[in-house]
Amino acid sequence: MKLAKALVPICAVLALAACKKPPEKETEAARARAFQVVRVENRAIVGGLSASGDLLPREEAAVLPEVTGYRALRVTADLGDYVRAGQTLVVLDPSLLEAQVAQAQAQAAQAEDQANRVADLDGQGVLSQEQIAQRRFQAQAARATLRNLQTQRRKLAVVAPVSGVVLERTVRPGDLSAGGATPWFRLARDGQVELAAELTDADLARVRVGQTATVTLSSGAVAQGRVRLISPQIDPQTKLGQVRILLPVRPDIRAGGFARAVFSDAAGTALTVPETAIRYDADGASVMTVNAQNRVKRVSVQTGARGGSYVQLVKGPPAGTRVVQNAAAFLLDNDLIKPVEGRVVAAAPAGKTAAATAKRP
Repeated sequence: MKLAKALVPICAVLALAACKKPPEKETEAARARAFQVVRVENRAIVGGLSASGDLLPREEAAVLPEVTGYRALRVTADLGDYVRAGQTLVVLDPSLLEAQVAQAQAQAAQAEDQANRVADLDGQGVLSQEQIAQRRFQAQAARATLRNLQTQRRKLAVVAPVSGVVLERTVRPGDLSAGGATPWFRLARDGQVELAAELTDADLARVRVGQTATVTLSSGAVAQGRVRLISPQIDPQTKLGQVRILLPVRPDIRAGGFARAVFSDAAGTALTVPETAIRYDADGASVMTVNAQNRVKRVSVQTGARGGSYVQLVKGPPAGTRVVQNAAAFLLDNDLIKPVEGRVVAAAPAGKTAAATAKRP
């Protein structure tokens, strides 16, 4: 009897359980997760073109003595100095030349006196015409010799041919001036330095004279430059051409350094997708395309220029194709998703959908 009473509640529970409906099977569409999708479109890649190269003087001037055989008495300029055109950089010892000038002055005065004595004797028979002409010629020669020595005396001051910054100095007090020797100074005219950036033939076509560029120095400092010159030829060995970018005159922009330029307004557009849409694995770069049935498929791509958070598709799906914005999301070929189209948003964190990320304030 007691056993029968104990079995009654159990039977009641089993009966109620038997009356419940079995759980409905979840459909694939219900399991599909929402993902932000974007379309492959033609866009201008802002900052997509970059190049690097050496920092060089826009125009370099060499300073050498114009007279030989004289020793440097004083050197009045040093590395890094900004000098003005005509400023004296080196003073040569005038001792030897001063004696020669004094002697030439005496000879010129004597010859001039001899010439003056025969000034009115032409055709009078006192002296032959040949003797008169010889005295006049000697006076002219003496004057020419004196002028030459006086010119040399002025050249004893070695001056800057242009204004600019002293890049190199090789002269020391006591050095002897010699023709054809190493320049005593190298100047960067007006202190102007420019970046000689190297680009491929195709990239050169995207650059124009006057275009702005952001130049980053090896120190990390940034300067705004402007394209001054585009090379008219390509180096047959490297297949690269030069673009000269003129930079502002600043103490931290030094000739001989290295820098990288980004051309912020390079001409031309290209098929692009956000950088987050590119997936990289052992098979290379790819995107996850979304077909009309909202199923995804992996498509291999070849990437090109980058800039402004976009990347160029050199090879890949055509314009208008929908792709998953966050390629890092775990998706397999033929997976069904709920595409959410709209503005491009930041990539979703791991374990969350792009759509959820888009709803954040």
